[in-house]
Amino acid sequence: MSLYFGYVLIGLAIAMPVGAITVEMTKQGLKNGFIYGWAVGIGGMTIDVLLIVALYFGLAKFLALPYIQMPLWIIGALFLFMLAYDSIKNADKDITLAGEKVDKSFFTTYRNGLLVAVSPGNLVFWISVFGAVLADSYNVSGTNQFIIVALGILSGILLHDIGLLTIVALTRKVMNRQMIKWASIIAGMLLFGFGCYFIYEFIIDLKSYL
Repeated sequence: MSLYFGYVLIGLAIAMPVGAITVEMTKQGLKNGFIYGWAVGIGGMTIDVLLIVALYFGLAKFLALPYIQMPLWIIGALFLFMLAYDSIKNADKDITLAGEKVDKSFFTTYRNGLLVAVSPGNLVFWISVFGAVLADSYNVSGTNQFIIVALGILSGILLHDIGLLTIVALTRKVMNRQMIKWASIIAGMLLFGFGCYFIYEFIIDLKSYL
């Protein structure tokens, strides 16, 4: 149990820095409510689980190879730029204020979370951070404790998502349509910033080969 709770804290620490999933989750939570922000989080955690399985079977190491990572950074950046453009362009659309009926599909929002998480650049980032922690636990603790460590990290990410969306849901009650619109625009700008970060990582990797 001490091992489990220790890695719950590590999962919280991993999820705490603002990333593309956090931005998309916050945006959907503000626009459509807790359950729709949660759908994005579930989409992200689906990819987390698949990465854990891939790491367990050694497949994630393939994506960690430098000559595989470099093109993924560029593809991921382009993907995030498209999401940023869509977030800014449609900032005043699909907004549902607290108390109003939501027309948006839960599955559509889940799919958005899945697509953000499966962005190649995002996968490279998570493999380098998330994968490193799991790989170390696998090497040190063995197969059985690897599962406990993985569950602890996923639980930490889950707690982070619930805490974040609870704050978003409470904040949404006092926000009007214009405020939510600007929150979506800011989310788009942040996604654009993450895209630029991926390009920066590509340039760093490229320089190491020149």
